[in-house]
Amino acid sequence: MSFSHLLAEAQKLQQQLVSWRREFHMHPELGFQEHVTSSIVEQHVRKLGLEVMTNIGGTGVVAILRGKQPGPVIGLRADMDALPIQEENNHAYRSKINGVAHLCGHDGHTSMLMGAAQLLTELGPPERGSIAFVFQPAEEGLAGADAMLKDGLLEKTGISAMAALHVNPSRPTGNISITKGVTGASTDTIELKIIGQGGHAARPHESVDAIAVAAQVITALQQIPSRLVDPLETAVVTIGKIEGGFMENVIAPEVTMRGTIRTLNANVRDKIPQLLHQVIGGVTSAFGASYELIVHRGYPPVVNHPYMVEMIAEASDQLFGDRQWEEGKPSTGGEDFAFYCEKVPAAMFRLGVSNGQSETMYPLHHPRFDMDEHALPIGVAMLSAIALLYLQQQKTT
Repeated sequence: MSFSHLLAEAQKLQQQLVSWRREFHMHPELGFQEHVTSSIVEQHVRKLGLEVMTNIGGTGVVAILRGKQPGPVIGLRADMDALPIQEENNHAYRSKINGVAHLCGHDGHTSMLMGAAQLLTELGPPERGSIAFVFQPAEEGLAGADAMLKDGLLEKTGISAMAALHVNPSRPTGNISITKGVTGASTDTIELKIIGQGGHAARPHESVDAIAVAAQVITALQQIPSRLVDPLETAVVTIGKIEGGFMENVIAPEVTMRGTIRTLNANVRDKIPQLLHQVIGGVTSAFGASYELIVHRGYPPVVNHPYMVEMIAEASDQLFGDRQWEEGKPSTGGEDFAFYCEKVPAAMFRLGVSNGQSETMYPLHHPRFDMDEHALPIGVAMLSAIALLYLQQQKTT
């Protein structure tokens, strides 16, 4: 069965896809607050006549296109939440919500999945098996995927495999990038307090300067990935927030810091907390300070299943010709799609959204991130082809 016609059909939806995407972009909502977004999604899939479930994992919406005969269920997932960042773009569809913006492409993800639901519904029900369209809340740090799973997503839908995409502003529009195996990093969080002894800034020898100790700690932490972890493994330790002190002539008694740990290997991930204590303990002890450290476990690494990688590659071949996709490198970015990967065969691919113009080349989470909207129907076609190909393959096996 050839799916070469899907791209042409998806391109007919271009205007609608842009309209959806810009509506979401102008009215972004943070994790578990996607009430308006969910309502728009729900209205659309109900209009298509799909079986609909709401409030899964909070504000999640799931729509199912049932096949003519029972069979496996392929889940297609899109995340709906925005980021707590002030957008700096000046286009007509910029965010209307102060301090909140779609700067990671989730507005595009949601629009593409809505388009796939429409395209696949118009093609008619599959002969065997079903397609579940999973509109997920709270990917940005709040583990909406885990919330949906704990709310019975798999049990309620019968999903046996999953696929998703993420926009990629570092690659040309329409580029399909697939990573075999680990494709995204674990995302653990550091909460660190350096405890010194306050005093007058003119007499530092009578105090323990928490700011000076914190500076040494931050520098020393970079020895973990560069000297204490196998150089053939990936590890990132970043301090992203630091607070301490009262005024210019006071020795700060305490400094608090927050940071992130990114790894691609579960064994390295488990080793990092011990190394943090080793390094921080050594530095603080040397200067007469102490510390308190909490490491919060975040998302696990995203591990693409080999079978689903093959499905994505074959879908690309069907749409664009053999080997038009490229094998991508793992990213140290995190994704709660990892939780699905732990439960069922699942894989995520990246879709290029840069047309070479400066406005589409800013990285994810940048205040000026934007995408080339000509990529939207390509995402629709890819998601649709993956679903149909999976059901076809399951039917023959």
